Amino acid sequence: MDIFLIILGALCLLIGFLGSILPALPGVPLAYVALWLLHATDKVQFSWQTLLIWGVVTIAVVVLDYVVPAWGTKRFGGSKWGTWGSIVGIVVGMFLGPWGIVLGPFVGAFVGELIAGKGSQEALRAGWGSFVGLMTGTVLKLICCGLMTWQFIKALV
Repeated sequence: MDIFLIILGALCLLIGFLGSILPALPGVPLAYVALWLLHATDKVQFSWQTLLIWGVVTIAVVVLDYVVPAWGTKRFGGSKWGTWGSIVGIVVGMFLGPWGIVLGPFVGAFVGELIAGKGSQEALRAGWGSFVGLMTGTVLKLICCGLMTWQFIKALV
């Protein structure tokens, strides 16, 4: 049974990495499940503090994944319209597949700024900020999955 759980955990880590890039998969939560699967074996027992900390990190990264594009919009000079547009773009983009997730925040921020009466240059800048925020969130997810993978492998060795 331990071997099955270890293999299943390794698959969760692999899918977790893919999910850090592909929006349809919950990357970081799957990597966290891998730690729990390893913890369920007789071979490895993580401390409750370790599992709790990784749980908090997982929740924080999932929340930040939705907040960072809006923050990027604001950071690049977007108004409330652009920020809300970015958030709406994220939500609508989730239903439009991978390209919707990537382009949704950008288009939402851009359209929001145009509605607010800003020029196309300012709207493009806000849209770019949203895209930078999205990429920052992706890098954050990859780093988190990488650290959980390291924790998984270190515990096995």
